[in-house]
Amino acid sequence: MTGNKKIAVIGAGTMGTGLALNLAIFEYEVILIDADPQALQRAEAKIPGDLRLFRMMNSEKKWPTSAELLARIVFTTEYKELEDVRIVIENIPEDWNKKEALYRNIRGVFDPETLFAINTSCIAITRAAACFHRPQNVIGTHFMNPVPLKNFVEVITGYHTSEHTVNTIKTFLASFGKKCVVVKDYPGFVSNRLSHLFMNEAAFLLQDQVASPRDIDLIFTEGYGHAMGPLATADLIGLDTVVNSLEILCNSYQDPKFRCCPLLVKMVQAGMLGRKTGQGFFKYT
Repeated sequence: MTGNKKIAVIGAGTMGTGLALNLAIFEYEVILIDADPQALQRAEAKIPGDLRLFRMMNSEKKWPTSAELLARIVFTTEYKELEDVRIVIENIPEDWNKKEALYRNIRGVFDPETLFAINTSCIAITRAAACFHRPQNVIGTHFMNPVPLKNFVEVITGYHTSEHTVNTIKTFLASFGKKCVVVKDYPGFVSNRLSHLFMNEAAFLLQDQVASPRDIDLIFTEGYGHAMGPLATADLIGLDTVVNSLEILCNSYQDPKFRCCPLLVKMVQAGMLGRKTGQGFFKYT
């Protein structure tokens, strides 16, 4: 990567906010863009609390102050801010219609040499890259949640992604402490083709009253040694995001193994989305 320390992050939801915080910790100048001013306000208010939590979880690390961190982040609704960056990372929800509209709206704003990274768990990178004038500069970067604490990224190459783009993104990720594995472009890639089967089947187990949420997750954490069970993971991701991703996988592969559990759909309809609403498979205070 060049000496340019200015990175644009599009989407001020959970992932975008966490990514902006993580980059700012490593002294990047971050342009956090969202079309919704309220989303930006929530992100700005959330970052100091997240920083305090991360400090408590890793007290040995040297952390910046909240003031130092926020001084490195520009919160804006203006896409013209993309003109002066060399890497853009997009994090809006997994809705193809919204993504396509965004891509076609902004593709003429940034420099032709700018690399465009899509932080997605299921959307095909080749399909997304077709919306841009230079598809060789488009790549997938599937960050894990919470971004500042997860030092791993699944990198996805589209059909046209160039070797230069891959190498530049790998160097960029390493610059703020991320390891990566590069995989090929199929919907769900590796991580979500596996993880969403676990989460979906765990929801079916609960729907069928085979076991309680606590006991289903204990089998994974205590039996298999996983850091988190599938239901707690779904709560962390957001059940609405899980449902959207399962729909993409089911439509992409036309395979009934990705058919979304009706309980998941019902919980989303009831507004029980997990941690972000305080109630999912578990309660959060």
